[in-house]
Amino acid sequence: QVQLVESGGGLVQAGGSLRLSCAASGGAFSSYHMGWFRQAPGKERDIVAHISRSGGISYYPDSVKGRFTISRDNAKNTVYLQMNSLKLEDTAVYYCAADAHYSGSYSRPYVYDYWGQGTQVTVSS
Repeated sequence: QVQLVESGGGLVQAGGSLRLSCAASGGAFSSYHMGWFRQAPGKERDIVAHISRSGGISYYPDSVKGRFTISRDNAKNTVYLQMNSLKLEDTAVYYCAADAHYSGSYSRPYVYDYWGQGTQVTVSS
């Protein structure tokens, strides 16, 4: 089975930066589109970033565009999320996800086949 393990979460002050990592094993990482999602208490799980198999194309919602950057290193089977200029509303559990197919609906959670356990990101004043 494909396993995804997130790391790098923690407590950071507003305006600060944090980098999350997601290590994949048990599958063909380079054949998967990868995504980062987040979920705050009482809210639905929303996409934060998406990156294509080769890393040439990325997507961000307006809420994080210009502040977050997704990248991947296929040689290391790892995808990253660099978060800058963090805001209070960025507080959430962040999840790494892998899409083993190509549906084109990359912003929807149901498209993804494998998920990590999540890592908590807390932004304070």
